[in-house]
Amino acid sequence: MDAAARAGAQVIGCDISTNWLEKARGRAAAEGLEITFEEGDAESLPYADAQFDVVTSLFGAMFAPRPNLVAAELTRVCRPGGMIAMANWTPGGFVGQMFITISKHLAPSGMPAPALWGDEATVRDRLHEGIADLKFALRINHFDYPFSPDAVVDFYRTNYGPMSRAFTSLDVNGQEKLRSELVRLWSAHNYSDRYTTKVDAEYLEVIATRGPSILDPPVTSDTHRIGSPMSRRAKLLADRIEEGAAALAAFAEGISEAEWRAPVSGSDGRSIGVIVSHVASVYPIEIDLARTIASGKAVTDVTWEVVAELNAKHAQDQAGVTKAAALELLRRNSREAAAAVRAFTDDELDRAAPFSLSFGAPVTAQFVIEDHALRHSWHHLARIRTALGR
Repeated sequence: MDAAARAGAQVIGCDISTNWLEKARGRAAAEGLEITFEEGDAESLPYADAQFDVVTSLFGAMFAPRPNLVAAELTRVCRPGGMIAMANWTPGGFVGQMFITISKHLAPSGMPAPALWGDEATVRDRLHEGIADLKFALRINHFDYPFSPDAVVDFYRTNYGPMSRAFTSLDVNGQEKLRSELVRLWSAHNYSDRYTTKVDAEYLEVIATRGPSILDPPVTSDTHRIGSPMSRRAKLLADRIEEGAAALAAFAEGISEAEWRAPVSGSDGRSIGVIVSHVASVYPIEIDLARTIASGKAVTDVTWEVVAELNAKHAQDQAGVTKAAALELLRRNSREAAAAVRAFTDDELDRAAPFSLSFGAPVTAQFVIEDHALRHSWHHLARIRTALGR
């Protein structure tokens, strides 16, 4: 931003945090730079369509709770042929590990993990409507602080929003435990002496080129991919499916390998890893059931006995499932399930038919979605947290 302003570009900075905007205005004034700073939300940018030649976000928009709205807004305000550039922390990098450390101490927020913006496959899924080209590169950001790792943690606790909010939500004992774990993390990655701190953090560089036409706008809460009105109920159901999957993925990503292999309960011998894989694998079945009911047809051949057989076979086949494989399947299948649910109309959601898993009662397609594809991830996340005492 500074370099663009010095080169003579017209630059506008936008942030939801008014205190940081004030600091940015003061810094720009001190350096004699003409930059306009405005309050705004990445999910609803206060700018006209195609207003900017370049739209950038450096470790900012990735923290907005509804990433699909963010992607749509970044695309909307960029002119055809213009550039959208992002820098996003990766799930496996140092900052991603810091997020995992923090998430262990918090109840699931329901929002997708911010570091998913640092996953190439996820970004491709989010930034595709209205985008002509996407390029990615892994980069390293060098943190260099003239004080020790424990002082760095205290600095971030005061000045870094995600960490500050995490500490605020905990009691005194929780705050002490979180601080201790973060100090250990910074110390373990510090390649300087113990009086200063130098840590390398991986991020994903995203360079998108806006498509040559804005005739086909990105999908938002108001439009289908095919241009017909989208059901608000269907959209909200889909959002909640993604929220549940993201919460389960974020928690599972932060557990140890021993915990991944631990049984979920005394009565259910399946490991936590198998349970995560189970949730991921049944999304297509759950959506097919909802579609059948939405078409007005009865479901009679799927009983709880059949479900038990499927679960037993899955547990046997996936006994050695890796965390990476299970989480990749969870993210992919939940995205596809959410996309399928967004295509439901209100009439389809309201249509009812006999359903064998509800003892033959005529239930609506919305009920089937809520009681299976939506509830499933939350149900098993609660069981996993109980098993691990969290």
